[in-house]
Amino acid sequence: MLFRKLWRTMGLYKAQFISMVIMIAIGIGVFIGFHMEWVSIEKNMGSFFADTGYADFRLVQESGFSKEDLQKILDIEGVEKAARYLAVAADVAERSGDSVSLTVTTDIRVSGFVVTEGEAYDAESRDGIWLSDKYAAANDIHVGDTLTFLYKSIEIKGKIKGLIKAGEYMICVRDESQLMPDLSTYGFAFISPVLYEEAAGFAFYPQINVVSDMEKKDFTTAAEEALAVTVMVLTKDETISYAEAEGEVSEGKTMGSVLPVLFLLIAVLTMVTTMHRLTAKEKTQIGTLKALGFKDRRILRHYTSYALMIGILGSAIGVALGYGIAYYVMNPNGMMGTYMDMPEWKLYLPWFCYVILVAAIGLLTLIGFTSVRQMLKGTAADALRPYTPKKMKPMLIEKTKLFHRLSFGIRWNMRDSVRHKSRTAMSLIGIAGCMILIVGSLGMGDTMDAFLTLYYDGATNYASRIYLAEEATEAQRNEVLSEYDGDWSASVGVQLEEKTISLDIYSVEHDKVRFPDKDGGYVHIGDDGAYICMRLAEEFGLSVGDSFTISPYGSDEKYTLKVSGVIRSVSESVVITPKYADMLHISYAIDSVYTDVEKNEIDADSTIKNVTSKQMIIDSFDTFTDLMDTMIVILIAGALLLGVVVLYNLGVMSYTERYREMATLKVVGFKDRKIGSLLIGQNLWLSLIGVVIGIPAGMGVLAYLLKELAGEYEMKMAVSAATIAGSIVLTVGMSLLVSLMVSRKNKKIDMVEALKGAE
Repeated sequence: MLFRKLWRTMGLYKAQFISMVIMIAIGIGVFIGFHMEWVSIEKNMGSFFADTGYADFRLVQESGFSKEDLQKILDIEGVEKAARYLAVAADVAERSGDSVSLTVTTDIRVSGFVVTEGEAYDAESRDGIWLSDKYAAANDIHVGDTLTFLYKSIEIKGKIKGLIKAGEYMICVRDESQLMPDLSTYGFAFISPVLYEEAAGFAFYPQINVVSDMEKKDFTTAAEEALAVTVMVLTKDETISYAEAEGEVSEGKTMGSVLPVLFLLIAVLTMVTTMHRLTAKEKTQIGTLKALGFKDRRILRHYTSYALMIGILGSAIGVALGYGIAYYVMNPNGMMGTYMDMPEWKLYLPWFCYVILVAAIGLLTLIGFTSVRQMLKGTAADALRPYTPKKMKPMLIEKTKLFHRLSFGIRWNMRDSVRHKSRTAMSLIGIAGCMILIVGSLGMGDTMDAFLTLYYDGATNYASRIYLAEEATEAQRNEVLSEYDGDWSASVGVQLEEKTISLDIYSVEHDKVRFPDKDGGYVHIGDDGAYICMRLAEEFGLSVGDSFTISPYGSDEKYTLKVSGVIRSVSESVVITPKYADMLHISYAIDSVYTDVEKNEIDADSTIKNVTSKQMIIDSFDTFTDLMDTMIVILIAGALLLGVVVLYNLGVMSYTERYREMATLKVVGFKDRKIGSLLIGQNLWLSLIGVVIGIPAGMGVLAYLLKELAGEYEMKMAVSAATIAGSIVLTVGMSLLVSLMVSRKNKKIDMVEALKGAE
């Protein structure tokens, strides 16, 4: 009997049942989806790096390393594997404008790759090329085709023996200035040491890549003792693929601690409020069951099972939704697939999600249990009496003349809001939550637009950046500078305490490069000191007027610099002028020239290592902004769905709670339209309050996420008036739509039933 009643009860309160299931499903789904994403990245990345021998350390030396140097490193206790390594940007002769990172490793177990199609790697091959499968697919290149690579005056021609994926190029970008891979114009390729040395006529390897579990400090000390020279040691944390992938993991954890928690919190609070109101509505039914002889324990079990079913059904749908969210992000053709290049895209459900699922179902069941238990107190006669709202003390404002001058509708809604505080609070939370998500989502778009305008419309005034070869003489560097009439820079790898940073010397006479300041303008770089990026300034507690000491790699020299300004930068760097560098006797060599000459107009030269264009950088950002626009649409849709479900559920609750009141109003002559306007008016007032709360809260959440998720780009938060206006229109419009849907129920009020039912 009670089982049949359970289904009838669910049918009677189907709106509340469906809304609670949806809320639980959204809360669980978003939580699981966000956490599955970062856990799956971590596990797939770890497996891929292990399979390809991703290096833990990279020894860098401009003069190169010999076989004897490699053996000395291999002899260090704690070093598992090591290989000499070379990676240079080479042009693809058959494809104008294309380039690849041409790579050689003397031990394929270190910084190697996995073959996805074609032949296995042959270390003795004299004509074999193993090419990025994504670059090949984007450019209709197949196994067996021939490619020619040009690097300075060296020409390397070979046949595609295999298509591959490499851990070192899991995120394949030209440099740190390129945000997203552009695999239609840039890829990577591996060749054997034999082919490389025969084509070049020499064996030059500027890196030794090492696989080891040692700490950086211990390894650096051991390596310098073995080589009897100071060398630059970079950890995997300082490489693009590892650092950016770890950044995605960290961002996933951060996002997982913000948005899913918000959804789950609203879902649980909605459950608390709805179950309380539902059991209050069922008070007479509960009394009837008690009068018929049903034990409290059985009645309690019956109504608690209602909450249990909501929890189980909502959680089951939520798990499916979570997998869908994770798959949408984590698949070769999905959002993350445009950024990362991995052979496996398995989805992993983290262990703590099982705990959350059990805890959520348990909590929801407990909410149902406590709601019903309250109604079972007293005798059957007590329970048979209809639920009546608790008495409310007069509000302070009711004692003023102003209150009595207000319209009936305003006074009625004010009293109702105070009487039903939990429902009012939940409505505010739902509206404010919706507003927070919309402001944050649209604000991300505004911030990215402002970032691109600041950096690439304002700070980047050149058409091409020419990278000069390491072995070029000073005369050759000056010749390129003179020929292309540009500004120039030089980068020196230095240590600030234990941190590796870049000391950048800029000569800016043609306004080709500008330096954004903290306030959105641009700083003029003077000769009186150093200009430090915001991240370093914050990390080391530096401000204008302070001093700090750096030490260049490969040297025992130490230099003390004075902070003359703080700038925004996309890399952890310190900027100084040549005059200030000369005053401190810092050695440097020009490595980049910034010019208005287009890339295709720059002739190949042994002095020029590589050329990138400003347009290439902008194109990579276009890909990123397309992905971000998709994410913004999803978040806004989720926010509106959240608002609709919460407000509709609470609106129906409000309607049932005030059923007798509205019936009384109809008896005394109020038209349906007038009663509907009372309900709509209350929701609109709550919407306006929710909007006022949601705007600053949304901007606060956006500021937090920018700092945690995009701190390396030092973006300045930007929220336009159009974003604020659009957020208000969407939120209030959604609230108005729900109010209209609920207000239509007034036509179904049975005045006799409502007013006589209490007897």
